[in-house]
Amino acid sequence: MYKHILVPTDGTRLSDKAIRSAAELAAVVGAKLTGLHVLPPYNLAISGYEIAPVVVFSPAEYRKVSAKTAKAALDKIEIAARAAGVSCTTLSVTDEHPWEAIVRSARDRKCDLIVMASHGRRGLSGLLIGSETTKVLTRSKVPVLVVR
Repeated sequence: MYKHILVPTDGTRLSDKAIRSAAELAAVVGAKLTGLHVLPPYNLAISGYEIAPVVVFSPAEYRKVSAKTAKAALDKIEIAARAAGVSCTTLSVTDEHPWEAIVRSARDRKCDLIVMASHGRRGLSGLLIGSETTKVLTRSKVPVLVVR
């Protein structure tokens, strides 16, 4: 059935549920897992109409915090895979649009399923904020299993 499952995570509890589902499915069908965490690129924060920018992190601090955040999120995937007895690799990428990184990673790594969470935003909130899951669903050629 499935041989290689991509499971993206943003580190939230909802993503943890998708991770557990992906690991369990991988164990049942004999697939391997690839865990993915997408980081936004460093961006100089500008506050309101002020002229001078307000720097939240220096580029070096941002890289350090981002690496720590990614490691924590990806460690959860490795732990779930180990518990399920499944082979697992993980990667962290930087992209302004997480959905693009997810679709590209699935394609480049020849994954045949993406398992991801959905926060279930609907109505005006969903329209304005958008949904990375919806973007993956509408643009991926790889099947997507959505966990809620």
